[in-house]
Amino acid sequence: MADKKPLTIRLCGPRGFCAGVDRAIQIVVLALKKYGAPVYVRHEIVHNRYVVEGLQARGAVFVEELDEIPPEHRSQPVVFSAHGVPKSVPSDAESKNLFYLDATCPLVSKVHKQAMRHQRLGRHVILVGHSGHPEVIGTMGQLPEGAVTLVETIADAETYVPEDPDNLGFVTQTTLSVDDTAGIIATLQRRFPALTAPAAESICYATTNRQEAVKAAAPGCDLFLIVGAPNSSNSKRLVEVAERSGAAQSLLVQRAADIDWSTIGDISVVGLSAGASAPEIIVDEIIQSFSERYIVSIELAETTIETENFHVMRDLRDMDLTSADMAFVNGSR
Repeated sequence: MADKKPLTIRLCGPRGFCAGVDRAIQIVVLALKKYGAPVYVRHEIVHNRYVVEGLQARGAVFVEELDEIPPEHRSQPVVFSAHGVPKSVPSDAESKNLFYLDATCPLVSKVHKQAMRHQRLGRHVILVGHSGHPEVIGTMGQLPEGAVTLVETIADAETYVPEDPDNLGFVTQTTLSVDDTAGIIATLQRRFPALTAPAAESICYATTNRQEAVKAAAPGCDLFLIVGAPNSSNSKRLVEVAERSGAAQSLLVQRAADIDWSTIGDISVVGLSAGASAPEIIVDEIIQSFSERYIVSIELAETTIETENFHVMRDLRDMDLTSADMAFVNGSR
């Protein structure tokens, strides 16, 4: 104890799982309880390796495409990820007589409906998002080819030349930086005054809330750690927000083992948050790792309390979900 230095961990709230991620994981867990293994999952259910491996250990089998499901298992469920899928995917599942459970986040589905409404009203759709992200692929796949233009940056917004500037509507990926997106949309609105916004905000409540908590906690932090995966858009945005908001350095880590203790230097205040697909059990693991090296005090940086809860589909509501079922991600609480 005499060798340990004091360290304050500013623990952000909200952090970690959002309602959409929680629901998606529950769908796979409940499907395994109801139908038995294997339960197939198209793409990562959420962008977190720890979660994926935990579900694999329980009997989930992850595939890239539906063709990978062997004929003898085609009566078993296949789950679509929380990021959403193009319309062609459920159509393909139906043509193969597959039983599918769609775990698309309800807030992503809302963006799909907003995009379809724009098109139905004769507008060309501008999607603000990141090329290649599964959510962007899913949203663009709700509409015919050519009906959506992807805009990733302010530079894209400055150079975009639409066929009909008076009939445009926009939606955004749900996991973007709030500040970056505001700049892109402001540019588009300046250039195209008739641009129509969606009926409701596209960036989801959880993305906004986690960014606001990091903004509040970052000033004065010697180090800010974000728990999340390298392919998690919302986690990477949190790293950027921490740096912009005053943290001396900000790092993305998947596990406590990713922390290079030899390079973090002399620190007295550490910020800690987790992306919307990162489980609380890893946050606990990181706090424990710091406690082994420092005299840790926890300071809660809470900007709001989330009460959202998204129910699983009717097919699974007859199954009880226990705390033990989710302990692999939530820990023992």
